[in-house]
Amino acid sequence: MEKLTFGWEEWVSLPDLGLPAVKAKVDTGARTSALHAHDIEVFGPAKHPKVRFNVHPIAGRADMAITCSAPLVDRREVTSSNGEAEHRFVIASTLSVADQSWPIEITLTNRASMSSRMLLGRQALSDHISISPTEKHLQPELSYDDYHTAALKRRAPKRALRIAVLSREDNYSTRRLVEVGEARGHTVEVINTTRCYMAINAMAPEVHYDGKRLPRYDAVIPRIGASVTSYGTAIIRQFETIGTYCVNGSAGITASRDKLHAHQILASKKIGMPTTAFAASPKDTSNLMGLVGTAPLIVKLLESTQGKGVVLAETKKAAESVIDAFRGLKANFLVQDFVKEAAGEDIRCLVIAGKVVAAMKRTGAEGDFRSNLHRGGSAKVVRITKAERDTAVRAARAFGLGKAGVDLLRSESGPKVLEVNSSPGFEGIETATGKDIVGKLYDEIEARVKPQPVRKRARN
Repeated sequence: MEKLTFGWEEWVSLPDLGLPAVKAKVDTGARTSALHAHDIEVFGPAKHPKVRFNVHPIAGRADMAITCSAPLVDRREVTSSNGEAEHRFVIASTLSVADQSWPIEITLTNRASMSSRMLLGRQALSDHISISPTEKHLQPELSYDDYHTAALKRRAPKRALRIAVLSREDNYSTRRLVEVGEARGHTVEVINTTRCYMAINAMAPEVHYDGKRLPRYDAVIPRIGASVTSYGTAIIRQFETIGTYCVNGSAGITASRDKLHAHQILASKKIGMPTTAFAASPKDTSNLMGLVGTAPLIVKLLESTQGKGVVLAETKKAAESVIDAFRGLKANFLVQDFVKEAAGEDIRCLVIAGKVVAAMKRTGAEGDFRSNLHRGGSAKVVRITKAERDTAVRAARAFGLGKAGVDLLRSESGPKVLEVNSSPGFEGIETATGKDIVGKLYDEIEARVKPQPVRKRARN
């Protein structure tokens, strides 16, 4: 390596951690280098632990935080220059100066009171470096501007993530989320939604689980059953308050689960759907049916899932009987036009990050107008039209969902949205299409958790 001369302070970069510009104080009295870090938490398997932490690379800018993760090398006692001993986590990283790079060890500690976010110790100063203690910035100066442009996100390294899956079920979808995430080097923890509880306060909102505060996750993937929608979305709101990226937000899940609200949202965005009517009073039964059209009609409970609580009334008399029965149970329901030309088939479009990543045609079991796979229906891959693709994307966007299963009917007047599912399963669509849908979800998560540039502050 070409010989370098360092002053008492130099600009360095730590590309493995996504830190393009850091001011470092050179201290030959210290053995190991130190980096200012906070929210330090160990995660991952005991044999190969990792550490996740946040760095404020610019002194005085608490709003600029870079989340880093790295393999844990050691934990050792370090005595600072003022004689205080502290147990610190030790990581390995690449140090870059003047087009040269070499590996160093770094301890993580709180240097909030220091203008230099990093201290370079003897171990980092290899044989080709000499020190001029009365000078500074002898090597090329870097700029904090890198933290204020899109280049920050573009150059961010891939790192191991800590991800929570909110789920009460050990099924195909949950297992796939764990398997695919771990194959990518991430730590994926399945959290039973109903065993979470919350500490709600302005200073430090927290989510607790089994008697302990849950750590800070890079992302949360909600898979919340319909029976626990209210509590599940409250947990997601808590994660949102903390600032965790949630693949689907609480508002979108809540709206998609309320079928009446969901249809109102679709109508407000002028997205095609079967003609739908709703009324609370039994006196309005005839008018309600008249708004939708002639029989056959669909009568659907607002709380229906997987085809349960959905009835096809083939005659006006049958529709009146079903409506009277639902009202007798004090159940809330919708009445919808039956799209005859769909012939018991619908199309499930899986939308991730505003793109249809897969589509399948579902056909109901013989004699059943419902096409749900849970009820014995079958599925096969299907090529969808541009109109169907656009409708599915618009429907997912209307609810602000990063991941959604949009169910469409093919009608003579164009695609009609039956439902927007905020917790779509992966088994049916992965089997039918042969695509790695979960992998595409992780592509989006990895892109979304990269650091975001912050605006420069105006100079007085």
